[in-house]
Amino acid sequence: MAEERKGRGRLSSLDMLPDEAQDDLIWALGQLNERRRSQADILFELNDRLEVRGIEPVSRSAFNRKAMRLAKRTMQLEERRHVYAGIAERLTPEEVSKADIVLGEFLKTLIDELLDGEGLDSKNAMELAKAYKETVVAQRHSAEHRRKLEVEAQAKISRAVDAVEGELQKKGTTDGAEVLRRIREDVYGIFK
Repeated sequence: MAEERKGRGRLSSLDMLPDEAQDDLIWALGQLNERRRSQADILFELNDRLEVRGIEPVSRSAFNRKAMRLAKRTMQLEERRHVYAGIAERLTPEEVSKADIVLGEFLKTLIDELLDGEGLDSKNAMELAKAYKETVVAQRHSAEHRRKLEVEAQAKISRAVDAVEGELQKKGTTDGAEVLRRIREDVYGIFK
């Protein structure tokens, strides 16, 4: 097994760029994210921009390492987006408690993967655990809010049905279509 790296490691030419070069670096990273130009073209233009400012150029290897890390993160985010899109349909209000369990297990797996990788220390793990806890609490609040809205909707429907029933009794009619029309208007605001 490889030994764990101690400290921050050797600084690359990207890491040693001065503050006045940060806008150019952000531009270059944005260009990499757009994936319209080659990495070599972007590096060439970045180094031209740096030269105009009198700053040493970025090495090809440092830029490549940054581009590879950025591409890996972008792919992970894209994959995560697809995973969430696939399960979003199943995260209905009725399934919130089940979703809490699924999300909790997903976050635990993610934390395990991050702990196995580089650059995650106990402080980061604690922050991830806090994020997990806050996610579960937020979902619980969401479920409570949903229940409150359902109770309010039930009360509104009940009042509307009672009002329609009272009016229909006064008129002496039991027309079902009229009952539905009135409920649609009073509860849902649907007018034909």
